[in-house]
Amino acid sequence: MADPPKERYVAFLRGINLGNRRLQMSRLKALFEDLGFSAVETFIASGNAVFSSEESDAGQLESRIAGQLEAALGYRVDTFVRTAAEVARIGRAGIFQEEDRLGVTIHVGFLRQKLPAEIARKLGAISTNDDEFRVIGREYYWLCRIRTSDSKVWALPEIKTLKLHTSTMRNLTSIRKLVARHIDGLPEDNPDV
Repeated sequence: MADPPKERYVAFLRGINLGNRRLQMSRLKALFEDLGFSAVETFIASGNAVFSSEESDAGQLESRIAGQLEAALGYRVDTFVRTAAEVARIGRAGIFQEEDRLGVTIHVGFLRQKLPAEIARKLGAISTNDDEFRVIGREYYWLCRIRTSDSKVWALPEIKTLKLHTSTMRNLTSIRKLVARHIDGLPEDNPDV
């Protein structure tokens, strides 16, 4: 009997290698392998792991990974899992017209589930001279026209009243590098994902 097909996934981990939480990527890789995942690779030291699994439920994978990491590291690690095809689409999407303009950065916020429609609408409507947002599926995109550390958008009352769910953000440039290094060349994306 043939083994079930393995899906390629990316786990985005929140809070890895911040403050006192220093984790060697070789140890992170080993922790993923201990879960029975195969072809595990890490990408930059900010908590990105690419792996293959027979599991088809991303929510189950998030729970298993978060449980393993908390047991091994002694602290909670919020975990957000996407299929390789989903990450490839995120990396290739042109969300903002001015994304290639000098000085503009775009970050992708990964959520476990879609925002309620009203919250998604309100976040998408927030705009300043320096910042814009878009919400698509389980991701939100933040365009910043200045240094992100100089942006005041996260202190706006409109943002604070939304009480956004826990998420983790990555620079879109990093997502595109991850796609180029670990995902391009895989079988064509499934449009139904």
